[in-house]
Amino acid sequence: MIRSMTGYGRGEGILHDRAITVELRAVNNRYLDCSVKIPRLYVFAEEAIKAQVQKRVGRGKVDVFVSIDSSAADKVEVTLNRPVADGYYAALTQMRDTYGLRDDISVSLLSRFPDVFLVEKEQGDADVIAQDILQVLEQALTDFNAMREREGQKLAEDVRAKAASIAALVSKVEERSPETVSEYREKLRQRMEEVLENTQLDESRILTEAAIFADKVAVDEETVRLRSHLSQLEDMLEKGGAIGRKLDFLIQEFNREANTIGSKCSDVALSRVVVDLKGEIEKIREQVQNIE
Repeated sequence: MIRSMTGYGRGEGILHDRAITVELRAVNNRYLDCSVKIPRLYVFAEEAIKAQVQKRVGRGKVDVFVSIDSSAADKVEVTLNRPVADGYYAALTQMRDTYGLRDDISVSLLSRFPDVFLVEKEQGDADVIAQDILQVLEQALTDFNAMREREGQKLAEDVRAKAASIAALVSKVEERSPETVSEYREKLRQRMEEVLENTQLDESRILTEAAIFADKVAVDEETVRLRSHLSQLEDMLEKGGAIGRKLDFLIQEFNREANTIGSKCSDVALSRVVVDLKGEIEKIREQVQNIE
């Protein structure tokens, strides 16, 4: 299955009283570049997230967004901060004795002072939390890859359509190329007749010149290689997988053959066909940039 490098996926779940949401977004990139945005409290899971993404994604710039609501899972422990409470109590007692005040020191009074109580959150098991995040990440990756496969199918269909156009243009080149040699031979004969007028024409000389011209403009090898490349292109599309880089290299070979044909042709009609041929190859190249 062919996949596009661009896509979006989302997964969510409530595990061990934590509401976890994972989103993935990806755009084209030459290599895999994964960045993770996760609350600092759970940053210990970042490397595991990247490793899991790497297993399911071959290329692209992938951004992973993780949000966690752990309010239902939070366990809070409140303890008396004895040194601070003792300090406040001693100061209040000294104030009472020094100024002869009424003794109204109470629990409610002391509890109002800052830092009298220590409030601590219990930390969950890091391995358990990491596994929970990865479980939701897997859902997001499945959704993400499903979207990329749908886009990849559209890309493959478009590439095939353009490959068919290239095959048709190659056929035109193959049909037109021999005609240019015949036309050149006839023009050469006419020019020689004009120059020599009544003198006997050397038919062998015409044939020799035409043969030299035919050798210069022959594109048989290029068209054969282009058809071979088209066959290889179809094989890659049929096989699927992470073929983006291979396709990119193959399209470079398409361009090389088309440029060679263009450099050999001196015929206006054939030149127009080559321009169209290069245009279709460029369209495929643009689409290939989106394939993983």
